This record gives sequence, structure tokens and C-alpha cells, in this order.
Amino acid sequence: MADQQTYNYKVVRQFAIMTRVWGVIGMLVGVLIAAQLAWPVLNFDIPWLTFGRLRPLHTNAVIFAFGGSALFATSYYVVQRTCHVRLFSDGLAAFTFWGWQAVILSAVITLPLGITSSKEYAELEWPIDILLTLVWVAYAVVFFGTIVKRKIPHIYVANWFFGAYILTVAILHIFNSAAVPVSLFKSYSAYAGVQDAMVQWWYGHNAVGFFLTAGFLGMMYYFVPKQAGRPVYSYRLSVVHFWALIFTYIWAGPHHLHYTALPDWTQTLGMIMSLILLAPSWGGMINGIMTLSGAWEKLRIDPVMRLLIVSISFYGMSTFEGPMMAIKTVNALSHYTDWTIGHVHSGALGWVALITMGSMYYLIPRLFNRELYSLKLVELHFWAATVGIVLYISSMWVAGIMQGLMWRATNADGTLTYSFVESVQAMHPYFIVRFLGGVCFLFGTLVMVWNIWKTIAGAKPATATIPVPAAAH
Repeated sequence: MADQQTYNYKVVRQFAIMTRVWGVIGMLVGVLIAAQLAWPVLNFDIPWLTFGRLRPLHTNAVIFAFGGSALFATSYYVVQRTCHVRLFSDGLAAFTFWGWQAVILSAVITLPLGITSSKEYAELEWPIDILLTLVWVAYAVVFFGTIVKRKIPHIYVANWFFGAYILTVAILHIFNSAAVPVSLFKSYSAYAGVQDAMVQWWYGHNAVGFFLTAGFLGMMYYFVPKQAGRPVYSYRLSVVHFWALIFTYIWAGPHHLHYTALPDWTQTLGMIMSLILLAPSWGGMINGIMTLSGAWEKLRIDPVMRLLIVSISFYGMSTFEGPMMAIKTVNALSHYTDWTIGHVHSGALGWVALITMGSMYYLIPRLFNRELYSLKLVELHFWAATVGIVLYISSMWVAGIMQGLMWRATNADGTLTYSFVESVQAMHPYFIVRFLGGVCFLFGTLVMVWNIWKTIAGAKPATATIPVPAAAH
């Protein structure tokens, strides 16, 4: 148990547990609003249960509560293990945990009440934004302070990804959240018109690029080699992946604003940088999957490894689809349709959620010095999640393309063939399939929570301390 005394595992355990709690809550809200699209009566005519109020609650819960807690847990664990030192400050680390939970609870209260800045992924009003900033500064101090006092000269590549996500999200949050408060619960953006849209999607796409990609690539570069018992396939490629990714991602935001008032050259620049982004993204995907080279049999016998590798496959698929949708002629069909929703969830469920769950299956037994309760339950979780993702994204792909084609269909005299209401009506069976996909994924998540609960409870206590060696280099 020497490592339990050397490292601060308390805050890692806290964030790991809340990852599971917020994951269930966020996905449960997601399933409810998916059901409301198919059966609108499920909002019960209660304002704070309507789709418009619950949708931002869902996105904040799954991105910042579930994903954020996972990033805090894994980055704190990885930076200690790879630097061979305790966290820079236990007090600041504790503040980041309780401060982050306070931010999330504030979102849970304010968003259903309709208190919102109306900015995608940045809906929280200015007092909560200030608290979030304080928490994030403390996080940066803890993380980079730990790296400064490391006992080994090398900074492992996972820490480069975690560090880039921490710094970039700080800059994105501060500039996009600039606002003029008019009351305790209301403010107006410091920007106006097309400038506001540009700043918002500079933030919005890089929330995907850094919060939901760079941070989780930090997980990939640590937990995949660990679970595989193999070194990273190419350490040189991982470094190239890092620099190419962080340079290119920051420019891709304008592809959200094709065919808007944004200057045409800006739209084109966003499209070009999005296409270039395909190269580093696929380089990283290949590096992650090929880490299993020489140990491919683990895919057959280890469901945790399967979760991790399938997540990287979804990362590759999503980062192919994204640049393709950024092409203006493709975007003319896909923009404003549910094809975009399918794309987002192939990344959110397939990449972010599965890499998180695979990492947690590795991490939690070691944090609590227990053997994982049941590999068979991991197997059940894997198949429930995979079936759920396939149902969800395939229904949205088909529905989105159908929407786009219906909206642009014209009669011989130039009038529209279909009314908007007819396109909504045609969506109904796909909404039901999406709901079923969400139910499958939520079921898998609940199976995982039960498995983790039984693991922590010590249904099968470890016979000896589980060794946690330093990261594979």
C-alpha cells in the first residue's frame, strides 16, 4: 500500500465515483428528451421538463459533469504515476473537486429554470462562469505544479495532451464567456452579431477538439498501453500527433457557420483546416490501435481492452466524418439536420464514453485495491453500449440525409415538394429507434455502475496489493 501513501488517490477516487454518478444522470436526461421528440406529451406541460430546458442540462451533464469528472480523475492519476510525485497541493485538489461539483449542481438548478446565456455548451450564467474559472485555475496550478516537481526528466505524452486541454479550455472559456451582467442571473454577450457567432463556434468546436478530444487522448495514451501490457506503438508518432492536432484543431470552428453571414473566406479556411485535421486524427487512431500489435488475442479474451479499442475506432470514424461534413457541398445537405446529431453522438458515445468506461474499469479496482467484480458484466456492458450506439447513429444518419433531401426537393414549378411539418412527421420512426439506442446505452451504463459498486464493496477482495507500475514508455 506504499503507493496509496505516496500519491493522493483520495481526489482521484472522488472524481472517479462522480464520473459514474453524473454519467447515469446525464444519460437518463438524454433518454428522456429523446423520448420527448418521439412522444411530446412526455414533457407533461411542465416548463422545466420541456426539451428546450432539458437539452442544455443533458449536454452539460454528459460533457462537463461526466466527461469533466473523468478528465479530472484520470489526469490527476496519470500525472502522479508518470511524474513519480504526489499532487502539487492536496488542498487545491480538494477545492477542484468540491468546486466542480458546485458548478455542476448550479447547472442542474439553473438550466431547467430557464436561466441561461443561450450559448451552446456555455449556457451557464456569469456568477457560475466565475466559479468555473476559479476551479480551472486551481486545476492548472495542481496539474502543472505536479509536472514542475516531477522526479524524472521526461514528460510522458499523455501529460502533454492533458496540459494542452487545460490551457486551451481556459482561454476558450474566458473569451467566449465575456459578458455584461445586468442582474444576478442575466448577462449579455460582449460580442454582437456574426462576431458573437464566430467566437461561440471557435469555443464550441474546440470544446469538442480539446475538452472532448485532447483530454481523452491523454487517457488513450496511458490506459491503452497499460491494459494491453504493451508500450505505445510509436512514441514518435504520438508526439507528432500532439503537435499536429493542437495546431490544426483551433482553426476548424468556422465549419459550423457555412452559408451564414460569416465571411466566405473564413468559412473556406475552416473547411480546409478541418480536412487537414484528418491526418493527425487518423495518425493517433492508428497509434492507439496498433499498440495492441503482438497482443491481438486480448480483443477476444479481455472485454475491457475491447471497450478501449472500439472507442479508438469510433474516434477514427468520427474524425473522418467531421472533415467530410465540413466540405461546403456536403454541408449544404447536412447542415441543421439530424445527421449532425448522429455525428456528434458517434464521437460522444463511441469515443468519449467508451474510452472513459474502459479507463474506469482499469482505474477503479486499483484505486480501491480490489479485483473487478465480474468480467462477464463488462462483456454485457460492451454489447449493450455497442448496439445502442449503432442504433442511435445509424438512425440519425438515415434521418438526417432524408431531412436534407426533403428540404431541398422542389416541384417542376420551383415550389417546395414537402412542408417542414411533413419532414418532421417522416422523422418519427427514426426518433423511436434513437430512443431505443439510448435505452440500450443507458442499460449498459447501469450494468457498469452495478459492477463498479460490487467491486468497491469488496465482493471479491484482492488477495494482495495490486501492483500499479509506472506508465509504459
